[in-house]
Order: sequence, then C-alpha cells, then structure tokens
Amino acid sequence: QVQLVESGGGSVQAGGSLRLSCIATRNTRKGMCLGWFRQVPGKGREGLAVIHPEFGSTMYDASVKGRFTISQGDAENTTNLDINTLLPDDSAMYYCAAQVPCRFFHPSDPARWTYWGQGTQVTVSS
Repeated sequence: QVQLVESGGGSVQAGGSLRLSCIATRNTRKGMCLGWFRQVPGKGREGLAVIHPEFGSTMYDASVKGRFTISQGDAENTTNLDINTLLPDDSAMYYCAAQVPCRFFHPSDPARWTYWGQGTQVTVSS
C-alpha cells in the first residue's frame, strides 16, 4: 500500500505562485505514476497533470493553459506541481494520487487512480 502526503498549500494573493509537493511511501519509481487533481465543494475531482517518474513523461489537462508544471522532486518517490499566475478560481483542495502499476497515463478519470493523499488547501484571494 502507498501512502501519499501533500504539502505547500496555503492562502496566497492572486498573481502569485505556489509549489505543491507530494511524497509517496514507496522506495522506487518503477511501475508507478503520480498525478495532481483538485476539487471544490459540490464538484468532482478535476485532473491537472501526470508524471511517469521512471521515463520522465508528463501529461497535462487542456484546462491547465500553461500555468501548471509537474516535475520530479528531489527524491524519485516525490513530485512537485508549480502553479504560476494564481487565479481565484484556482482555490481548491489539491490532491496527489498514484497508480501502481501505471496503466492509465492521463489525469482524467479519478477512478483509475489507486491511492490518494489527504489533500492540501489552496486559497487565492483577489
């Protein structure tokens, strides 16, 4: 079983930037992919980006519009999500997720993702 812990959220001003981080309790990147999702009350989880750490491949949802960047963290079992030019609509609970093994390399369809973190709250003020 994989445990995931997100960090980096908080209250920020519109136009600023944030780096969200996720660490997985798995000692290897082999056979695992990591992704970022977000959710606001009353709506389903929205897929943002996916990374395959073993191969360095990334995939973004079209809604990102160039403001989000997913990357490998310092350790092979970590990932970062950089958000630039924050907007009030970016306010949400941000979740890190993992697939083991990685069978669906796309941020859509949260049901495909096996493990989830508790989330980190991002609140953007105007």
